[in-house]
Amino acid sequence: MLGRIFAVSLLAGLAAGLAVSVLQEFTTMPIIIHAEEFENKGPGGPAKLDLDRRGLAAPDRIDARLILASEGAPGHTHDAEAWAPKDGIERTLFTALFNVLTAVGFALLLTAAVTLRGEAVTGRTGVLWGIAGFAAVSLAPALGLPPEVPGAMAAEVTARQAWWALAAVATGAGLWLAVLGRAKWMPPVGLLIIASPHIVGAPHPEKIGGAVPPELAAHFVSASLVTAAVFWVLLGWLVGRFAERLGLMRPAEA
Repeated sequence: MLGRIFAVSLLAGLAAGLAVSVLQEFTTMPIIIHAEEFENKGPGGPAKLDLDRRGLAAPDRIDARLILASEGAPGHTHDAEAWAPKDGIERTLFTALFNVLTAVGFALLLTAAVTLRGEAVTGRTGVLWGIAGFAAVSLAPALGLPPEVPGAMAAEVTARQAWWALAAVATGAGLWLAVLGRAKWMPPVGLLIIASPHIVGAPHPEKIGGAVPPELAAHFVSASLVTAAVFWVLLGWLVGRFAERLGLMRPAEA
């Protein structure tokens, strides 16, 4: 059983990771490259209007950059000697590698959830699991912390990571109770759990704005969510198909 779980996850993650890497070359990657042009102009670039959270013009201008989860807390600086993949084939290959590793990790979670459910899964039912994964990992967190382009202002990274994890776990657990729960009390409790991170509220910077035009940032949000939706639907379908072919949920084990 354990070997088949890993086999399904590796095959589905590899295929979905490579597919989404190709898709990103035409959706989010051009937007990121364009945003980096604004970010790299720095103080010498065109004047930037920074707004506080009430929408009023702020007296100072702050050059901000996107802080990824792998880059550590704010204050972590990137000097001129810091390594980064070069634009072109090197950047594309490292992006594809990261996507494959991420997809394999998500496939493991999805396959484990399917196995715990204990029912036979096909490509069609796998799509439903993929939609649930998209809702938990991408859609629900984006309601509080939408995807950010380079140059956008952001709250402290640890707070954002913690809230994202809370939103993803709460949405996943809440959907499990609301959709799969059999007791009468489970659906309302599940909905309450889903709403709890948003009741608490996501962390936001004191000021909003940055070097990137808002139209470009909005385009990135929509492109990121659409790309994520395609990824999760494809991943769910692949998990279902490979699970069916490799006999993950055989009648004797289901």
